[in-house]
Amino acid sequence: MTPEPTRLAYLDAMGLTAWVARYQFPNARETEVCDWPELEPQQPPETGARGLHALLDEVPAARSHEAAQDSSVAVAAASTAQTPSPEPSQPAAPVARKARALLGDMVPDDEATSATPALDSEEEGVEDAEPLRFVCQVACLDGRWLLLVAQQAPLGVEHQRLLFNILHSSGVTAEQRPVFETLTWPLAEGLPVRRPLEEARQGLKAFVAGRARRGWAPERVLVFGHEDALMQVLGEAGQAAGAEPPAASESGHSSTLALPQWSGPGLDELLSSATAKRRLWVSSADWQTLWQQGREA
Repeated sequence: MTPEPTRLAYLDAMGLTAWVARYQFPNARETEVCDWPELEPQQPPETGARGLHALLDEVPAARSHEAAQDSSVAVAAASTAQTPSPEPSQPAAPVARKARALLGDMVPDDEATSATPALDSEEEGVEDAEPLRFVCQVACLDGRWLLLVAQQAPLGVEHQRLLFNILHSSGVTAEQRPVFETLTWPLAEGLPVRRPLEEARQGLKAFVAGRARRGWAPERVLVFGHEDALMQVLGEAGQAAGAEPPAASESGHSSTLALPQWSGPGLDELLSSATAKRRLWVSSADWQTLWQQGREA
């Protein structure tokens, strides 16, 4: 059983307040009297997980010191009887392992334990990072081709008509009309951010994976419009603002979604620019072949 001073130390390291009755209740058993030396620490102990990790690191050292003292006493007592001295027992750490399991840190070896403060300091250094921000309209064409439109406002009637005409003229004939929904990142303001790019990529993957119950199984990604943050999240090397979209033979790849990716001009640009339309017809020349190959597979 864990001694009372050790239990109180664990509670204090975890930031939990231990309450002790000041008066004895009627017919209650009398509290055991013990003499605890009151030591004044040079600096106040840290609270939370950091303090508990520090306490766990001190437990094996204290137990090894006690084991060494017990070993020396046993050697002195056994020297008169000419018996071999007992070897110092290995310090067991069941309490430390249980406490680390509560923290989600199952690392019984010393190497992993010594690496824990470095990991904490690394995460603490980027605790107040600024999140990546992007807004896009998302749909999945027959559950096969993921459509991303880099614009904040939902698609209007004119935008949808233009997009469907582009797909139909390129030989991409969908059985169902796709329904667009808005994806905004971050999902909520005020949340702590440590790794902005990695967290945004995980959020995009979780968004797509969560739509699998609706029949989403993307084979390819089509991106209309350019937004630097969105391109970083997709994992494609960002293009300079105003640069021409890649041709069909130079289509990219989304490392986040592990899918082939095509990037082209936005719908607003296509509505107002004949040059953008001509570039689009050239880059979408192989869409019909890709669509039929995926359907046959």
